[in-house]
Amino acid sequence: MRVMTEEEIPAFVAEIAATGCDITGLAGIGYVIGDIDLPKSVYRKVLPKLQQVLTRYGERDYLLEEISTILISIGRSYPLPVRH
Repeated sequence: MRVMTEEEIPAFVAEIAATGCDITGLAGIGYVIGDIDLPKSVYRKVLPKLQQVLTRYGERDYLLEEISTILISIGRSYPLPVRH
């Protein structure tokens, strides 16, 4: 199986977001893809695109913290970053 590299994280995040699914970092420990929040009719259209992206990038569990850090740095996180 293909293994995603750290350098691919920004492209991975951009491609997931481009499918219409929200991708959110969770306090530096991981991330979630918000496909469940989509209406069923939209979900059916998005699912094949989402699966293609996930398959193309391959295994990425070892990058959970790094993906989360990138997401937080661009404001895609929960809780939202505090601005001073």
